[in-house]
Amino acid sequence: MSICSKEGRLAGPLPRLILASSLLAVATATFAQPAPSAQQPTPLRVDEQGTIQTPPMTIPLSSYLSPEGKAFVAEHLNAFQKGIGAIDDNGVPEWMKGYLASARKQFNVERQDTSIGGVHSYVYTPRDGVLPQNRRRVLINLHGGGFGGCFPGCTELESLPIAGLGRIKVVSPDYRQGPKSRFPAASEDVTAVYRELLKSYKPGQIGVYGCSAGGMLVGQFLAWIQKEGLPNPGAAGIYCSGLSFGDVAYGGDATYIGLPLGDAAVPPPPLQPGQKAPVLPYFEGADLKGPLTAPALHPDVLAKFPPTMFATSTRAFDYSAAIYAHRQLVNAGVKAELNMWEGLPHGFIYNPDIPESKDFFQTVLRYFDSHLSR
Repeated sequence: MSICSKEGRLAGPLPRLILASSLLAVATATFAQPAPSAQQPTPLRVDEQGTIQTPPMTIPLSSYLSPEGKAFVAEHLNAFQKGIGAIDDNGVPEWMKGYLASARKQFNVERQDTSIGGVHSYVYTPRDGVLPQNRRRVLINLHGGGFGGCFPGCTELESLPIAGLGRIKVVSPDYRQGPKSRFPAASEDVTAVYRELLKSYKPGQIGVYGCSAGGMLVGQFLAWIQKEGLPNPGAAGIYCSGLSFGDVAYGGDATYIGLPLGDAAVPPPPLQPGQKAPVLPYFEGADLKGPLTAPALHPDVLAKFPPTMFATSTRAFDYSAAIYAHRQLVNAGVKAELNMWEGLPHGFIYNPDIPESKDFFQTVLRYFDSHLSR
């Protein structure tokens, strides 16, 4: 008896139940087989609070990665085992230098060093010309770097592919960071740039995006302009990031999965009662649960966000926070989109040569093209 409709899709609840049961049977049969070695693995241990202690495990690269993606992750993990290396004048660690050289070579983009709204900024313009549909549009890129560096290196890696492939102008502010500056200096700088761009563009023609600390800053900027009474940009992109802080980095399950699998780093033990989470110098003295620093915790702030795209990956230490922030935006009634890439670490988009990053660039460009006015 056929369990498919005329269109070839499974029809009705019974066939779906049969399929699910079949898959469960296959999985059970597969994983119930004895281990190849005579010695059985140590079982998991779970305490009364639900904390899990796992035995040693062997974890291969994801079978869903492209060959280039597999090579990249292997190289990335081995590089992180040795340490990230010295930071050069571009704010780029040793392991990122090859990505920067490749991006500068393959994307035909001109960079202008200027000041916008009193803030030092770079403006990226495609040498092949801005596309007709993008002539009245502009993107603001807020670079990553842990609120403490990576300008202009991260700026280049986030702006060059988007400006070159999308043939659209990208503005990247050199916003103030720690340890010299404290919150809300970066939010103020980005807002100053935005105010200046509003003199030449309508709000709906402006998009803002960023990776890692830059993704967090996108959310903080959107909360800040609410306080300032400014209109929303047409759309936002929050990549490699969430909109709240955890005990370590962004927090959640990703701390204990993403750090070891994506960066070959052993996560610190959970905080004990009375212990305080470490704080980045930029956020010293700030309320880390306030609406201007962690908007994911404030539905009334999120409800006023523009359409927002999240992007993360399954070995990134940011994915829990990204999933959480996306869900809170959806619950607040905002049009939000979550994109996840399989098997890749935090900030994989900085490598412009793997197919997964190219897919990310095109996803970003399609998103802004469909949400920005002309």
